[in-house]
Parts: sequence; C-alpha cells; structure tokens
Amino acid sequence: MNTINDTNYNFPKQKSVYKGKVREVYNIDDQLLVMIATDRLSAFDVIMPRQIPFKGQILNQIATKMMKATEDIVPNWLLATPDENVAIGYLCEPFKVEMVIRGYLSGHAAREYKLGKRMLCGVEMPDGMQENDKFPNPIITPSTKADNGEHDEDISREDILKNGIVSEEEYPVLEDYTRKLFQRGTEIAKERGLILVDTKYEFGKTSEGKIVLIDEIHTPDSSRYFYMDGYQERQNKGEPQKQLSKEFVRQWLIQNGFQGKEGQQIPEMNDAKVNEISERYIELYEQITGEKFVKGDVKNVTDRIERNVVSFLNNK
Repeated sequence: MNTINDTNYNFPKQKSVYKGKVREVYNIDDQLLVMIATDRLSAFDVIMPRQIPFKGQILNQIATKMMKATEDIVPNWLLATPDENVAIGYLCEPFKVEMVIRGYLSGHAAREYKLGKRMLCGVEMPDGMQENDKFPNPIITPSTKADNGEHDEDISREDILKNGIVSEEEYPVLEDYTRKLFQRGTEIAKERGLILVDTKYEFGKTSEGKIVLIDEIHTPDSSRYFYMDGYQERQNKGEPQKQLSKEFVRQWLIQNGFQGKEGQQIPEMNDAKVNEISERYIELYEQITGEKFVKGDVKNVTDRIERNVVSFLNNK
C-alpha cells in the first residue's frame, strides 16, 4: 500500500516547513499554511514505525467536515481542501497550550485516577467514580504544546496565566470556545449514536489578532468516542466500553509493554495489525460522518498532492 510517510515539497512562494508527529505544515509567503495529513501513527508522543493506509485522508476529511459544522459558533483557520490529504488555511500564531476537555473519566484521566489522584490540571475529580463514568460537568484539563520529540504535560489554568503562556484576557475566550465546540461535537456524535468522551482543541491568532480554531477537531486522533448503545449496561457490569478512537492502539501498546517510556521497545506491528487499525479508522469515519468512505487514488499519492496544491496556489 502506497502510504504517506514523509513529504519534501517545494511549493510556489514556500518559506518553510514544519514536520509534526503526523502532519507536515508548509508556510506559503507568511500568509497561508498547507497542512498535509500523513499516514504516520503517533501514540504516547512516539511515532510508530509503520504507517496506516488512508489514515491521513480520514483525519483530514473528518476535520474538514467538523470545521464546517462548527464555523457558526467558533471561527477557524480553514480556507480550502484541494486534496483528500490537504487542508489550506490562514497562517496563525498558535497558543502554546492544547485545550483538553473531558466529559467522562477515561484514558489519561482514568489512569491518573487509578493512581489515587483526585486533582487533574488543578481541577477536582469527584470520589467514587469508576472508569468511563460521566463527570457531573465536563472538565477542562489543558496540556502544554510540546516541541518535536517532547511530551505534552498537564498544566493548570493558574499556571498558564502565572507563566504568561496565555494572557488573562484571552484565556477565558479559549475556555468559552472549548465548551461550545465540545457541546456541538457532543450533539453531532449523539445524532450518529456515539458519545464524544473527550477531545482537544488548538487555537491561534490571525495577523489581525483574531482568535481562531486551528489544526484538526473531532477526529479519532484528537478525540475519544464510545458507542451510545449499551453504554450504561456495560458501565453497570463494569465492562470495557465499545469505543472508536485511538485508545485501542494505546491499549494494544500497553499490553505489549510500551507506554513511550525510556528503555521500552515498540512492539512489532505486522501487516494484519496495520490493516486492522486502518479498518478501525474507516469505521469511525463512516460512523461519525454517516457517509461511506471513498478511498483516494494512492498509486502516485505524493504526485497527486503536489499537483492539487500547486493548482490551488496558482489559481488563488
């Protein structure tokens, strides 16, 4: 399968390129960003050695649909999607925090809770909860936006303000947008028989100083989903929830002795496991969008991307 691992383009008026864990971002004339969603898979802030077929296309197309479904409540950076794996938008100065919001005690929060912790990012979690229970109200648990190769770290609202990472005037806007987006995402998920468990949002400022939503939203890489059907029954029995998210990858890694810690070895991901992960991503796409996933032509995928991006830039 012809997957996208690494790109090395030279687009018209290109100034620079930033390579993140799963996305590669090209700066065009300090005005636009060309964001390419690769097929790389990251877990515990570590890039896995194998790529997942169609993962980039899936993330890009879900994010595009969700940006359009929320642009009436929160402005965003997106201008166009000229290719299945590409989003083009306005260059923004990103805030150095990820706004994580949790409706349920799952994932990282549940792992901390099991260790006896009841405070997460300065927010109190009630006693007596079991994994995957719903919080009385969604909690915002930000993390630092790590540079390449470093781990994101939990941070409280107080420390964000104290360290001047976000100003006192702007931080309440980020919180307000985060809650509104989570509410809309919850409503969209419910229509599709899903529960939006937790997610993260990233924000930036345009050259005019306007705060906008950037990056991806409500994808399986940035969000966790449960199936609504049977949720309460599984909770009552203390059973794991049926979910659509990247958590199944994390759990497989944990079971095979890997959590991104020093000295740990990434378990071998054979062809069957790669295909299974790809199918799970396709399942989430179809479940959350209600549409059949149409696989892009990947015979010459890097050429296809270059052709479509150059055509858009030349005609803009």
